[in-house]
Amino acid sequence: MKKIKYLTFIGLVGLLFSCEKDGTDVIFSDSPVVPTLQTPPDLTLKRANGNNTIEFVGTAVDPGFVASANYFLEACKAGTNFADAIVLYSGISPVSMKMTISDLNGFFLKKFPADQVTSTDLRLRSVLVVDAGTGAPGTSTKPFEYVSAIKTVNVTTYGLPRLDLVNSGITQKIESPLGDGKYRGYVKLDATKAFTLKDPDSGTTYGVTAGKLAANGSAIPVPNSYSGWYRLTADTKTLAFTLEAFKIGVVGSATPNGWDVPDQKMDYVAGTGNWDAMTGDWTITTTFVDGEFKFRYDDAWAWNLGWNSGKTGLTHNGDNIAVTAGKYNITLTITVFSPGGSEAGTFTIAKAN
Repeated sequence: MKKIKYLTFIGLVGLLFSCEKDGTDVIFSDSPVVPTLQTPPDLTLKRANGNNTIEFVGTAVDPGFVASANYFLEACKAGTNFADAIVLYSGISPVSMKMTISDLNGFFLKKFPADQVTSTDLRLRSVLVVDAGTGAPGTSTKPFEYVSAIKTVNVTTYGLPRLDLVNSGITQKIESPLGDGKYRGYVKLDATKAFTLKDPDSGTTYGVTAGKLAANGSAIPVPNSYSGWYRLTADTKTLAFTLEAFKIGVVGSATPNGWDVPDQKMDYVAGTGNWDAMTGDWTITTTFVDGEFKFRYDDAWAWNLGWNSGKTGLTHNGDNIAVTAGKYNITLTITVFSPGGSEAGTFTIAKAN
């Protein structure tokens, strides 16, 4: 054992009178027992279990003397050394750390992606303060910390209520922003792949019967044999759905097809923009020859974007955009979609490797 002594200064009332007094001796163990975090519970979180309680179990620190401690249950993406830690619990006891699954899911969603599996490091950290005001080790400005061994687990979070597209060729979903049974989203479809919609919470699979959604109905065909981006809506209460091709493309003398259709179709950047206003980002990597280009919707000129008069942005029926031959990465940001002459946007273009 080793002894660490702190001096506490006590001021006495009265002009020019003071005294110094030895403080209480604090004895620290040469081998303090750090807190431990027991085997974590299953962290495959599900919306249907959101009101259930989940429990983490730990043991207290033993520094070799009687002291109070604060405990923090922390999480981070595996291997990041808690540089951007999420605090799941804080309190004075690590023996039983309980919370609802919905609360825990909310904590993880601050840093982790929804509806995905994230390899996660967990630890239990204890903080001891044995005195205050002196600035010595163990005081509030220099507390003693003891940390458990790290436990690495998989965490599966859940986001907004969703319907997963089955057999569309890629992993994608549409979501219900208000949780009211009305789902929507941009989806990329293959004309050869009819698809269904599955609710991962209830297990219900929706197809189509007589033009309406139906549980266990037939696979939904892709309209007009067009492979590309669509705006999909589905209402699991009224069983209505819509599937509208959404074609944003690049056209012009610099493109492979010149000013003729089909345009070079762009890809939507998931999660950008405003669904209701139909704004957002679209990207393409394409090879140009010397020439000009513009952006347009649905392979037609009713909606098109070119340079505004000051070449500070894009406007309806704007000027052609000149470009030299090469391979380019282009991002179009639609800031106003409204058809009928008021569409607007901005874009970036850079040579691709």
